[in-house]
Amino acid sequence: MPVSPFPAPLTLHSGVRARDAWPLDPGVIHLNHGSFGAVPTAVVTHQDALRRQADLSPVEWFPRIGERVREARERTAPFVGARADDSVFVPNASAAATVVYNALQLERDDEILVTDQGYGAITMGAQRLARRFGATVRTVELPLLASDDEVVQRFDDALTPRTRLIVVDQITSPTARLLPTRRIAELAATRGVRTLVDGAHAPGLIADAAAVAGGDWWFGNLHKWPCAPRGSALLVTNAPDRDELWPLIDSWAANEPYPVRFDTQGTIDATTYLSTPVAIDYIEGEFGWANARTAMAERAFAGAEIIAEALRPYGDEDPLTPLPSPVPSMRLVRLPLGLGASREEADELRMQLLDETGVETAFTSFRGIGYFRLSAHLYTEASDFEAFVERCIPQILQRAGIRPAPSLVIP
Repeated sequence: MPVSPFPAPLTLHSGVRARDAWPLDPGVIHLNHGSFGAVPTAVVTHQDALRRQADLSPVEWFPRIGERVREARERTAPFVGARADDSVFVPNASAAATVVYNALQLERDDEILVTDQGYGAITMGAQRLARRFGATVRTVELPLLASDDEVVQRFDDALTPRTRLIVVDQITSPTARLLPTRRIAELAATRGVRTLVDGAHAPGLIADAAAVAGGDWWFGNLHKWPCAPRGSALLVTNAPDRDELWPLIDSWAANEPYPVRFDTQGTIDATTYLSTPVAIDYIEGEFGWANARTAMAERAFAGAEIIAEALRPYGDEDPLTPLPSPVPSMRLVRLPLGLGASREEADELRMQLLDETGVETAFTSFRGIGYFRLSAHLYTEASDFEAFVERCIPQILQRAGIRPAPSLVIP
């Protein structure tokens, strides 16, 4: 089938190509923004200046860090549709989940519901919480192509009188799809069950991500799509017992209420938090966030078509997976059978191809099937996906025991 034209490269107001606004290695093809993000040069420069300021006068810097973090929190929270008084900075999504898990009290034989599309580290935290109290973690299995109605029904079927907590992704990491978290949370509330929404990928991809998610607690990474420095995430809650939440480090603000007690964390490098509103404002100023979401989605759609078209001659099934609730800027392309059958195999394939081809990718696994999970940002261009086809497709086919067409020559 014909592949739609790829969108033209984006430019800044100055006329500089968007790709050149990120200090990424030009010798590497970057097709995995979703894992660790990428920080624009302007934001790197701002953070470096803050670090320099802290090093020049640490006695001035650290006693006032709480005030600086509070100001950054007040600027950042509205980006996810939250109030500053409901929000705290944490290093990452896993830290946010740990903060919530540490505050919960369960009884023996209580249940926690997770899904088979959840992020592994967050599920591991739920399992550790259950072990502390002799509780049980049960997995709600969600078919890859389940509709929102079916997803909600599966949670409805899974709830029991012993269920106390649901942990569910707003955007699933291994399968790159949206889940109806607000409907799930509303259902859970009618049964007296609380909901923790993992919105790790949501900020920047979903407008007002925390506001629309529902649930008792929500968290999201800011170092992914908003392009903040790594080590910046928000935890948001207006739950009546939120004063039971404590930062992972007890510091001099420990006697303050939520959220103020999170603003001072000793000598951690809080410049990640302080630079976050600068990153958000940078994208808004150069592109506008609504336009940015559209542009990223267009790049992801077109890139997935380029890769799927290259793989179609080598399998009976269409490699482009038509998810019911796709995510802007992320797409799944199915790998040939036998590749990436487990998370460990998918991770190993990612690193092998990076070392052999110079292409940064993300491979995931779901129910024994491997996928290429592509993610595009504003700096992504057609040449990136063309390089994937030229460099990676032959390697992928050979690993699957498939002879590439003569036109696909391994460099």
